[in-house]
Amino acid sequence: MTEPVQLVPNNSLITGTPEEGRQLAVKMARLIIKVTQPDAAVREKLRPIYAESPEMLIAIGKVVAIEFATIAAANNYWR
Repeated sequence: MTEPVQLVPNNSLITGTPEEGRQLAVKMARLIIKVTQPDAAVREKLRPIYAESPEMLIAIGKVVAIEFATIAAANNYWR
């Protein structure tokens, strides 16, 4: 049995810097893809399709931006 994926690494959105927050946003976006499609072989098969699609790449960027906005708010925008 596979262990469940921890969607919020270390159970915290708090980061020391905006750069760390951005890295966390990318990681969280990748984790939701893994949860949505748990089969690694299927994800690997689909990668060339979305890698060539401007629309899909823009959508990925939007997911990361939403995650980053959430993390930034949790960090009081690093004030």
